[in-house]
Amino acid sequence: MKAVILAGGFGSRLRPITYSIPKPLLPVGRRPIMEIQIDQLRKAGFNKIYVATGYRSELIEAYFRDGSSLGVEITYSKETKRLGTASPIKLLEEFLDEPFLVLNGDVLLIRENFKDIYDHHLNLNYEMTICLKDYEVVVPYGVIEINEGYVNAVKEKPILKYHIAAGVYVLNPSLLEYLPKDTFYDIPDLVRNLCSLKKSVGSYIIKGDWIDIGREEDYERASLEVMKWEKEDL
Repeated sequence: MKAVILAGGFGSRLRPITYSIPKPLLPVGRRPIMEIQIDQLRKAGFNKIYVATGYRSELIEAYFRDGSSLGVEITYSKETKRLGTASPIKLLEEFLDEPFLVLNGDVLLIRENFKDIYDHHLNLNYEMTICLKDYEVVVPYGVIEINEGYVNAVKEKPILKYHIAAGVYVLNPSLLEYLPKDTFYDIPDLVRNLCSLKKSVGSYIIKGDWIDIGREEDYERASLEVMKWEKEDL
């Protein structure tokens, strides 16, 4: 099975840490983020990993090389200008001849098997699967509901529940034709386009833990959490 790791971002929100180290190489516990991801992918049966690089790509390639030390085969692409989160996948088109998993280079799933996500995609015959995580927002005030000026109800500090994109996807190779070449294009742009074309875009609700390492406070939390989990089978 094949997986793409999107590892070309600048990590702007984690500066100054990422001035010298690209985000995929930041240590979380004892290992870099991307090493944990690759280890999880290998254990789930993904033996061909495609890494879409950009910023400080030479450091990523120097660390992981061909992937043999981690039991996988790694192929790299490099964007020469900012392409967003979707267009870098287009650079790997020649290799992606079967359904493939896509993983943001700054997310960790704990107690979640990538093979389950992949099988879910195949079994339900989706063209694209978006992994979702339940997310709650607590409104710290009393909320008033009105209708034509009349108060209908009062809700004290309600909890709003959403499904948020977790940065993990499965795509069929047929969708690669919808990705532009050499143009900035994000995955939300792709999803909007596919939905407008009535393509089969499905969802998978993540049941395990999800960490998005996008901000300094997230990185600190991830480091603490992974240190607790290092003795477990990630």
